Amino acid sequence: MPFAPRLIPALFSLALLAGAGASAQQLPSEVETALARAKVSRETVTMLVIDADGTRPPRLAWRSQVPVNPASMMKLVTTYAALDLLGPAYSWNTPVYVEGTVNNGVLNGNLYIKGQGDPKLVLERVWLMLRHVQGLGITTVSGDIVIDRSAFENTAENDPSAFDGEPLRPYNASPDALLINFKSVNMTFAPDRAGQIARVSYEPPLASVAMPATVPLTPGECGDWRTALKTDFSDVNRIRFNGGFPAACGEKSWAVAYGDPRTYSLRALGGMWAEMGGRVGGQMREGRVPAGLKPAFEFGSPPLAEVIRDINKYSNNVMAQQVFLTIGLTQKNRGTFEASRSALGQWWRDRIGTGEAQPVFENGSGLSRDERISAAALGKMLQVAWRSPVMPELMSSLPASGVDGTLKRRALRSGGAAHLKTGTLRDASGVAGYVHGASGRRYVLVAIANGENAGATRAAFDALVDWAAQDN
Repeated sequence: MPFAPRLIPALFSLALLAGAGASAQQLPSEVETALARAKVSRETVTMLVIDADGTRPPRLAWRSQVPVNPASMMKLVTTYAALDLLGPAYSWNTPVYVEGTVNNGVLNGNLYIKGQGDPKLVLERVWLMLRHVQGLGITTVSGDIVIDRSAFENTAENDPSAFDGEPLRPYNASPDALLINFKSVNMTFAPDRAGQIARVSYEPPLASVAMPATVPLTPGECGDWRTALKTDFSDVNRIRFNGGFPAACGEKSWAVAYGDPRTYSLRALGGMWAEMGGRVGGQMREGRVPAGLKPAFEFGSPPLAEVIRDINKYSNNVMAQQVFLTIGLTQKNRGTFEASRSALGQWWRDRIGTGEAQPVFENGSGLSRDERISAAALGKMLQVAWRSPVMPELMSSLPASGVDGTLKRRALRSGGAAHLKTGTLRDASGVAGYVHGASGRRYVLVAIANGENAGATRAAFDALVDWAAQDN
């Protein structure tokens, strides 16, 4: 869609520029005390507190022009850009194609499923999609079930261990045009004391993967029960438990990323289709939908406004990357990170302006060592968002202090309220969003630390939020 520049009032620009020269000001005493207690230098943090409507100079601007790694706070840019460009009601369609005739429950041909980036194709929704296939009268596919993941280019080859060497952590899942259940398997262990075993169930069942139904129970305290299982994931065709499950644990669940992410979608679809009584005469394989073949139906996703709640409240990296790539696909007709960076850069120039240094985008999720943004730039974007028609959708997607998401256990000591996106990496930490002042005013707050001790700033940033809320 074409961009229509939006004018930003002069007062808004002047107020933010006033903060540029305020870097020598004193930090609130409670923030200074918390930083000193945590042994964090004030030169490793950046902070900004400014009216959301942008009509007054900043209450606080400390090193606000310095580009920093925002960690998951970069999701604020991705999700607001998506709301602005695509609209809160935008949804993803996954078309399903039937090639051939259906007789007596048998499709005499191939079934095609084309992924188009749906970020929330979780197991319940995959089940509904396959039930829709069965509703067409198909229980057996005599040919192949083919998945077409060509909408996103070259993403399925991404190495899930590249970021931090933890390929089995679900947060490292790579984006995929047909992203099913975040490429993860959830294992549930239920003790059976009479049989001295724990029964193991798997969601989803993966085709051609041996998954043991039980594991021995062991005595003693629960402790580090995952290590006690001595799980071996080295063979992608078999899961092994070389240890036991402590009986004292009760029922536990463990989500892991599957060791061969490239074949996950095929195995998950195959396993679920078989569990539902479906059969395949040919293969489960990748391919392209034949030209000219029309879909039998299109399976729709929840709207974008709902999707970004999962992204921001629970900091879902792969969902954010799905949205990031969708921006490139819809704005540049290319499902690549390069196209998405270009589209986001153009959007930033037209919507936010060039008064602040433009962010450095990589994948839009913050799971990156290279993404950069300044507190001033992020603060300016949050002010623009506050004035926009999609402000309610963005605000409601953010964790509420002491209520839900990643802030559920971080209530404000003052009893105030805030909607803030958190971000945490090994060497980056912070919060950014909106604080509700006791006076009735609303403030944009950005606080980010970079460095080896970044994680120790939590108390200082909580103190900053409390300070911002106490404005009467």
